[in-house]
Amino acid sequence: MFLNSYRRSVGRNSASSSSLSRSSSHALPMRQRGSALIIGVFVITVMFLLASALINIVEDGDVGLTQEVWGTRAFAAANSGADAALAQLFPLNGTVGVCSANSAWVPPDVVGFHACSVTLQCTRYFVGSVFQYHIKSQAVCESGDTRVSRQVEVEARGN
Repeated sequence: MFLNSYRRSVGRNSASSSSLSRSSSHALPMRQRGSALIIGVFVITVMFLLASALINIVEDGDVGLTQEVWGTRAFAAANSGADAALAQLFPLNGTVGVCSANSAWVPPDVVGFHACSVTLQCTRYFVGSVFQYHIKSQAVCESGDTRVSRQVEVEARGN
């Protein structure tokens, strides 16, 4: 008899505890219904912002690289223009050529110089007993929205 009363009390407690656990297990999701949707929208929004920031960073890197390449081409064209002006001013036969105030040098038709133009300026002045020449070579290379300019200045002396 003592055992039966123990079983009944245990059975009652277990029944009452199971009914409590059922009601609490059903009540918990009822109160949290839709929270996963809010968390999902938040995660998607954060991922979208990170992706757009990464796209902007990559695009800025591409623009910087393009400007660097065109800047290098413009610098090489300006150097070549200054070399051409020096070769015209001091030819191999030993005479001094003409220093023209403003002229244009047409780069050769090769891949590195396409879409580039070079403008030369030469100034001649007398210092002591020697003529000095100041050569300014400015190259402009452009493609689409990108336009890059580089300038090289050279000083030379001759008789």
